[in-house]
Amino acid sequence: MPDGVRPYFEAGPLASFALGLSSGFPFAMIGATLTSRLAQSGIDKSTITAFTLTILVYNLKFLWAWIIDGVRIPILGRLGQRVSWLIVAGVLVIAAVANMAMAQADPGNVWPMILAALLVAAAGATYDIVIDGYRIEILEPRQLGYGSGMSQYGWRIGSAGAGALALVVAARAGWEAAYLVCALFALPAIITGLVLGEPERHRPPAERKGLATVLKSIWGPFVEFFQRQGAVIVLIFILVHKVGDTLANLTFRLLFDDLKFSNDEIAFYDVSLGFLAYIIGVFIGGVLYARMGMKRSVLLSLVLMAVSNLSFAALAAAGHSNIGMAGAIGFENIASGFGGVVVIAYFSALTDLRFTAAQYALISAGASILGRLLTGTTAGELIKAMGYVNFYLFTTVIALPGVLIFWWMMRTGLVERSIGTAGTQGEGGEENGEGAAA
Repeated sequence: MPDGVRPYFEAGPLASFALGLSSGFPFAMIGATLTSRLAQSGIDKSTITAFTLTILVYNLKFLWAWIIDGVRIPILGRLGQRVSWLIVAGVLVIAAVANMAMAQADPGNVWPMILAALLVAAAGATYDIVIDGYRIEILEPRQLGYGSGMSQYGWRIGSAGAGALALVVAARAGWEAAYLVCALFALPAIITGLVLGEPERHRPPAERKGLATVLKSIWGPFVEFFQRQGAVIVLIFILVHKVGDTLANLTFRLLFDDLKFSNDEIAFYDVSLGFLAYIIGVFIGGVLYARMGMKRSVLLSLVLMAVSNLSFAALAAAGHSNIGMAGAIGFENIASGFGGVVVIAYFSALTDLRFTAAQYALISAGASILGRLLTGTTAGELIKAMGYVNFYLFTTVIALPGVLIFWWMMRTGLVERSIGTAGTQGEGGEENGEGAAA
């Protein structure tokens, strides 16, 4: 294989792809797939949109992530901390999705479906915690970029594949059968854990007894992170780096509708072309992460994601233009795919191998919660007050603090000092003479 492709087919990155498949599908079950099911059951639009709030459960997963790192499962624990939790969390996801299959989408009583959706979200978030911890620990520092890329491929394919399969099966056998079939997407991660076994890089926390064990599991990940030099600055970067990108991304469909693009045009450009561009961006991200190093590739991705918002300001100014739409969507998805790989690789490297699952849950939750809250509470009003062109210019401006903070972190050496043992221990890490943050 060509040198640029071979690393994607190593055991760690291939396993990351399988883990991504299982990570992505629960999100689809409570997202677009559930929206279609509820709409076809005659439930009104305002109620349907309220169901999207169940996704916020994913932003709260850090609250129970310590359990995954600190609680040993009886009997199954002999397989290892990560593998045993992969099995348990995977079974919980299957059970939650099966429960949702049996729940009735009754316009007169939506509470059973709300509860079912919350259970899927909680189980899916728990599975995410385990999967992220396992993925980081099976990858050597030199593989973090490629592994993050393969994980993104798997997540997109798992999410889109489960959503498409659900629609096909529902049209022929009903929604109950559709959800039961899609529950099988939980299996790739379980099988991966059983085949590869416990990660060699996993570092269990120091053994304590009684109450000390519980307190260590809860507070240990947070204490370790905030004891690092510049931890508050790193946390601020995590919180703000994606605000502009998230605020813009969740309004694109509103722009397309107001510019009078047809459903066929949106399906072709936004869905098909956008997916292809994203896949290309993911591949570019893995390659550039390896060639440029973490610091420079992350900084470049932040700049590209900020600038990509300008393309939608240009589209809004130009009006209905298929060429403009193709250019804007292509640029934005390549930038997002690239950024998704290198930024996730950096966030993965921030974790300590003793607290991988808990710390990554905290980081990933922080990376999206601010943007989602701002979008849900202000985006519509901002568009009304400013118009689309100024709105997308505004999203570009508010993306700049993240770029500047990371640039400052590079100049002061804070990026290197913020890296946890996940980014230093193993082949390709600093302990082997190669600075992972080069």
